[in-house]
This record gives sequence, structure tokens and C-alpha cells, in this order.
Amino acid sequence: MPIPDEAAPVAAASVRQVFARRSLRVPGTRLGAIAFPPPTSPRSHWHYWWQAHFLDCLLDEHLRDPGGDALTEARKLVRGIWLRNGGRWRNAYYDDMAWLALALQRLDAVDGRRRPRRRVRNLAGALRSAHTQDLGGGVFWNTTRDYKNTPSTAPAALFFARAGDTGRAQELLDWLRARLYDQESGLYLDGVKADGRVERSLHTYNQGTVLGVLVAVGGRENLQHAADLVEAVAREVAGDDGVLPLGAGGDAGLFTGILARYLAQASLSGVGPVASQLARTLLDATANHIWSGRLQVQGRKFLFPPRQERTPVSLSSQLQAWMVLEAQRVSRTPEGRGKGAGRTE
Repeated sequence: MPIPDEAAPVAAASVRQVFARRSLRVPGTRLGAIAFPPPTSPRSHWHYWWQAHFLDCLLDEHLRDPGGDALTEARKLVRGIWLRNGGRWRNAYYDDMAWLALALQRLDAVDGRRRPRRRVRNLAGALRSAHTQDLGGGVFWNTTRDYKNTPSTAPAALFFARAGDTGRAQELLDWLRARLYDQESGLYLDGVKADGRVERSLHTYNQGTVLGVLVAVGGRENLQHAADLVEAVAREVAGDDGVLPLGAGGDAGLFTGILARYLAQASLSGVGPVASQLARTLLDATANHIWSGRLQVQGRKFLFPPRQERTPVSLSSQLQAWMVLEAQRVSRTPEGRGKGAGRTE
């Protein structure tokens, strides 16, 4: 069954109406409540990187509907993130900072800025400091600096690629390929510990972020590897019905949404007709699964629980649904080419 044109707009409106709140009750700010129903204390939970993806989703909405108010909401969210983070842009995790840097970088592009704002330069400096030759390269996971992994290295590489530093981005891609690519599955493993041991866990979002960098840097070899990675995701990750696994809460609630974002980009970016069609097929199946399982809350508000679980429903899983539906739309519509689903234009 085709996904209706209203799917992404309904998801966007529902997440905003159900989850958006003032940050610490300050006027002119926004922050996503961690769950619905929300925690009773505004200071009880803080997931910095979830808010970065909320910002990315609002920018997707703006690119889809420039006449709406998503850009205004995005700017309020930026103020809310800064306020809730104690008047700072940085935190202790380089992967978190990479996600916010990517979203703020997109906001700069939407605003037509030729030079990044100070907040983006601040985060870029943190990411450059975490890219060292310890363990042969890569980006540290956090300020403890005892682990380098795909979750930090790939989004940092994508940030550098979009900033025009393709040399650094390619260097990070080469390190990932040398240290964390699993030849047997064709997928990327999680990370390398300080003693050189490899953490072999596999996560959907790691495949998405590497895919994003391969496409952003481009070139024949990178695009061929991106095509191979799409095929590995279809073979090793998706179910027999083509549906990608959907986390119900916590950080894992975002993982497949991130993969979907970069599958959409790959489908439009020179990976070849077979991989492009395969990426679209995965997005179609996953979006259909999400849309058919929606639950009406009241009026035109919906929740998209991955396993039909009762409340509380996590913000992460709802952002995941929003990302998948936006990505599916972008991959299938001519106007989606060149905008939406994480594009910087």
C-alpha cells in the first residue's frame, strides 16, 4: 500500500504537538519532552543528542514546507538546547557534539550563511581535537579518551565533508574501513578500545552514518562501497519483509531513523540503480510498517509505537518514525531530490 502524502506532515505535527515544551519553562525556547506523558520535573532527564535530531527533523520539515513555522521552531529549539545544557554547546561526548554540529551546520545552510556561526566553530574545534593518531586515527567517543568508535567517527567525518574538509573526512573513512569494517557481514562494527580490542556489536545507525559520509565525499570507490553497504543492510539487517528493526525507546529508539535518513540520500546520490532501488524498497517497507501501526491520541495527533507498547512512549522512537517517513518521502518524490532528509541545501 502506498504511503499517503500526509504521512510525514502528520508525524511532524504529532511529535511537535505531543512532545514540544518550553526549555526550563523559559519563553521563546523549545525542547522535546523525553517521553509522553512527560516527566514531572523539567530537570529530571536530559538527552542532548536526541534534541539534535529533533532539530534535524524540524529542518526536514522546513525544507518540505518552507511556508510553515518549522524554521521558527528550530531556532527556539536551538536556544532551548543551549539553555538546558547550562549555557554551553559542548558536552563530554564527541558523538553527541557531532550530531548537534551537523544539525547547526544545516541551519546555517538554510539561513544562507557563507561562514559557520561561532557555535558551529566551537563544536568543530572539539571534533578536531578528538581526531588523533591514537589507535591509528579515528575520533574518540568521549573526553575520557579511551575508546574510538563508529558512532563518533562517522558523524564527525560527515560534518567535515559538508564543511569542505574532504581530506579529513576521507582519512576518517579510511580508518573506519581498516579497523571496523567486518568483511563477513559487510557491516561496520562499533569501536576500538584503548588496548586495541574491537567491540563487535552491530547497530543500524552506524551503517547509516558511514553511508552518509561515503555519499558526501563521493568518488567511484566510495560510491561503490556505499552500494555494497546498502546491499549488506538489506541482507543482514532487514527482516524477510524488508522492514528495518525499530527500537522502542532509549537511545536505540533513534537508530533506524538515522539509517533511514542516509538510505534516502544514498538512493539519490549515484550508488547505481540496483542499490538505489533497494534503499527505496527498504524505506517503503519500514515506512508502511510505521504508518500502519500508528495510534490516534486525540484529534489529529498520533503516536508511532514500534511495538504497540503502552505509554510512556519515548521521544526517541517518535523522532525515528518522523525521520523514516520524511526519508521515504524524499526518496520517492522528484522534489525531494537535493533537499530534505539531512541535506544541507
